Amino acid sequence: MNSDQIKGWSREQMAQKIAEDIPDGSYVNLGIGLPELIANYIPEDREIIFHTENGLLGVGPAPLPGFEDDELINAGKKTVTAIKGACYFHHADSFAMIRGGHIDICILGAFQISETGDLANWSTGEPNAIPAVGGAMDLVQGVKTIFIITQHTTKNGEPKIVKECTYPLTGKGVVNRIYTDFAVINVTPEGLFVRELAPGVDFEFLQKNTAVPLHKF
Repeated sequence: MNSDQIKGWSREQMAQKIAEDIPDGSYVNLGIGLPELIANYIPEDREIIFHTENGLLGVGPAPLPGFEDDELINAGKKTVTAIKGACYFHHADSFAMIRGGHIDICILGAFQISETGDLANWSTGEPNAIPAVGGAMDLVQGVKTIFIITQHTTKNGEPKIVKECTYPLTGKGVVNRIYTDFAVINVTPEGLFVRELAPGVDFEFLQKNTAVPLHKF
């Protein structure tokens, strides 16, 4: 396949893919960056309750320009809206929800994901890298299901899905599914299984840009 033919999904389409896969009635935590887009694409016939670890249950879509409230923010310090019935609480109570297993799904970005579901998403390990531990370690251990949304490769074209993570780990064996601009991939004890290919992407191209063997459903 000629690289000029590669299309894949846009960031917004990736977010929409995940939004369509979230079951009705789920309690969901969204990570910083790409995951924040997902709240904008929840189907109208579905109720999803979004949680942010700085103390809000019931995060709504991003506010319209000019309607931002600087005192209503998520964990990434981005302005958000609150749905009808939303509630606010102490930071410690928020983490009790996470650590107590009360959040159904968490959606995070990633620097690397291993073939066994290890996740590295808080530091590249570079000496001058800005520390960004955040709540990801708690989330990957306390939340029932972990989805990842990320570009399939780095800006330099290196695969993000690897045999073993070389960056500091967020958690071992925690990832259940990966959504990239090229494909949707399930992480299972038997390996990585391609659930769906993006438009303009074939299996051979996907495998070439993945550092571990992939399997077809």
